[in-house]
Amino acid sequence: MSGIFITLEGPDGSGKSTIVKLLSKYLEEKKIDFIFTREPGGTPIGEDIRDIILNNKNIHMSPRTEALLYAASRSQHISEKIKPALEEGKVVICERFVLSSLAYQGVARGLGIEDVKSINDFAIEGVNPDLTLFFDVDPIYALNRKTNKKEGDRLEKEGLNFHKEVYDGYKELISMYPENIKVIDASKSVKETFEQVRKEIENIL
Repeated sequence: MSGIFITLEGPDGSGKSTIVKLLSKYLEEKKIDFIFTREPGGTPIGEDIRDIILNNKNIHMSPRTEALLYAASRSQHISEKIKPALEEGKVVICERFVLSSLAYQGVARGLGIEDVKSINDFAIEGVNPDLTLFFDVDPIYALNRKTNKKEGDRLEKEGLNFHKEVYDGYKELISMYPENIKVIDASKSVKETFEQVRKEIENIL
């Protein structure tokens, strides 16, 4: 595949969506053929699965069901959207990917990194990111910033301890799989954070 696959990771409220808007403008100005997408979701089927995962009424969802739903959404995402775009030579920027599942379900839900990785290896058909940008910011500050703006979804309402475990999980995973992962200091201003992202994007382009 001739395209470039870039994923954005980090705690809820770490500023990924804000940076995506700036990055979109930047890539348009550079006349780079790109798509933005997100997980869970990205396709009609994936968005339906997203609604199930994040719906506050589904409080009795088991961790294994949650992990499998994420993997199912991701499989559809790869086959319908990400893989075709990469084959067309596009830059694909995706908000969240497998690293999120490993941190949220593998670590914070206690399912185990290797077990969650195995179902996702099956789902992604060998398509892995060329670059992952981890937005590093205190998870409690980030979550408060996000939920102050709107009511939280099912995962955002899991509590501070859960989100601290997610953050610690990310840190563990970065040490386990350092290849192609760059850490962005997302505690900086929006402008400073974007400059870090821009430099990393330019390096891989």
